[in-house]
Amino acid sequence: MAKKKSDLEVLCAGLPEDLCTPIGLEEQLVKIRVERRRFGKEVTIIEGLDPSVFNLKEIASKLKSMLATGGTVKNDHIELQGNHKHKVKQILVNELGIPEDNIIYVETE
Repeated sequence: MAKKKSDLEVLCAGLPEDLCTPIGLEEQLVKIRVERRRFGKEVTIIEGLDPSVFNLKEIASKLKSMLATGGTVKNDHIELQGNHKHKVKQILVNELGIPEDNIIYVETE
């Protein structure tokens, strides 16, 4: 029986894994927005990180510990309690190596 290839193997088409990961990083368009929830609570939402390339739970855990806040992973996006959009961008660029040009802020009304 033939082994089923993962999405990353299909995407890389035989390239070594260390070459394939940066390609995935450069294609990521990460959107950061802040929503106001019940009772005036703000929540920072990070969307656009591909769950097949990144472990969202691991990233959320790292962000929560670095920002000293609570948060969760829901429907392929990360939610953090509070307004941390500028700090999150710095962490994504410095820690994960996502290009700064690929991270945008989305304004909500």
